[in-house]
Amino acid sequence: MATVNRHSLREEFDTLKARFEGLCAEGKMSAESRALVDALLLLFGVLMAVLMEKTTPKSSANSSLPSSHNADDETALARPGAKAKGPAHNAERCVNTRTREHVKVLHVERCGRCGEDLTDTDCLRHERRTLVDIVFEKVVHHADAQVKHCPRCRTETRARFPDEMPGPLQYGHGLKAYVVHLLVAQMLSLKRAAHSVHALIAQTLSEATLLHYVLQLHHALAEWERRAIERLLAMPALHVDETSLRVDRKNHWIHVYSGGALTVKRLHPKRGCEAIEAIGIIPRYGGVAVHDCWASYLSYAHCGHALCGAHLLRELTFIIDAHDYAWAKRMKRLLLHIATKSPIVTTRR
Repeated sequence: MATVNRHSLREEFDTLKARFEGLCAEGKMSAESRALVDALLLLFGVLMAVLMEKTTPKSSANSSLPSSHNADDETALARPGAKAKGPAHNAERCVNTRTREHVKVLHVERCGRCGEDLTDTDCLRHERRTLVDIVFEKVVHHADAQVKHCPRCRTETRARFPDEMPGPLQYGHGLKAYVVHLLVAQMLSLKRAAHSVHALIAQTLSEATLLHYVLQLHHALAEWERRAIERLLAMPALHVDETSLRVDRKNHWIHVYSGGALTVKRLHPKRGCEAIEAIGIIPRYGGVAVHDCWASYLSYAHCGHALCGAHLLRELTFIIDAHDYAWAKRMKRLLLHIATKSPIVTTRR
């Protein structure tokens, strides 16, 4: 063999195996020699399969590895010790912003060459240049409650303040949302988030106040999460999965439960049954759980089970990459046909 690679090695193995089977069919091999060569071919086939699997690179396309482990992914680490770029930015605009756009028309009064008066000459077209700037606006709302003295009973009565103003000083939802964005989405430290807020409104918020805003969001989402879980439990099929996440330099797991347009995520230090029991969704579910054949899911016999088609396609892709088996290619085409109902293109091999 001039070049040794996966395909040439497989072809050479198939050729030698076919020659051996031909010799056996012609009766040129004794029973002892045939048994010995069969054992050697079997051993070589196993070693070759192991070698090919070890040398086949894994990615999110042919395994359960997350996309951040791909070499060409923007979140992948370029080298040991390098910092990741982070996921793609969400370009959705905040709802509590506004755009003020002004158009200024620049008039041509005289010819730039001869000085002719062009005041009454029709304009042929406009050429536009744009300047975009940003101005942070601090909005302060004061509520002055009247206090009146009753001439009859000598009692002072004060007007009722709005419900969103329970104390002498409070901050609005826009500022709270900005703080949560800095802490959760941008992952700034409490100190840096407080400095950023002070630079905008010239007022210092304590770290406890910043954390309280995050806790308020947590409590506000608690009722939504409860209703979402009840809807998921009523669905005939529930997709479940888990992925790792580093928390305080320790490995944790994000457990994902989704159905239709609903997705609920829970963080837990464990991956298996201990976490599933603590979260308490699958133990109460009676439909069909769709997953990646993780043994912890299969331990629950009270619900149905189905293997995730995306995970099956990844496993088949790895088998094709490693061994180039024809049966794996046909099975992959069949699964794609079932999912998309597209025509099956048959190939002979």
